[in-house]
Amino acid sequence: MATYQSIRYNVDYGGKAGALMPLLLFTSDGSDDTASFTTKIDSTYDTYLFIFNNIHPEADEADFEFNGSVDSGSNYNVTKTTTIFNTAHNEADNDARLSYETGRDLAQSTAFQPISINQGGMADNCTAGFLYLFNPSSTTFIKHFLARTAHTMRETFPGQTDNFTSGYFNTTSAIDAVQFKFASDEIQAGTIGMFGVI
Repeated sequence: MATYQSIRYNVDYGGKAGALMPLLLFTSDGSDDTASFTTKIDSTYDTYLFIFNNIHPEADEADFEFNGSVDSGSNYNVTKTTTIFNTAHNEADNDARLSYETGRDLAQSTAFQPISINQGGMADNCTAGFLYLFNPSSTTFIKHFLARTAHTMRETFPGQTDNFTSGYFNTTSAIDAVQFKFASDEIQAGTIGMFGVI
């Protein structure tokens, strides 16, 4: 079973904006279907940051994706509108591209949003990156998010991809939980740290 470690530090940041307060750390046990953050997303911080390290899928060509919840994680089905594009360059140096991913953006959809596309499933493949969630506890405004991830590509096209994703949860209800998963199969390795941005 995955572990979620709660971390708090008493640190004097000297009034500097943008410092990070570590809150939770998900560590895969090698057989996790999801990474769900169901506590500590509240009005304490205006911005939350999730950092992904060495996220490894069970299957090749897997999309790493996320969704939000307004009921403490009972459901992950918040309506959202998004955009996503990426750059790619293969190891053979015969293919480089810049692509707007029209099949993976969402328009008023409750589906999970991909933030890393067609990730490779070989033993040394992984995703790294981050996702910002802005003002999730607001009951006045929609909630924006943006993510950037880097990953090794699928086995038939080995190389590097850089993904850029942004969007908004189209709700005035507070977002109080976030879940990450692969579109199919398990999270076999990696950590996800959740931070409050001071």
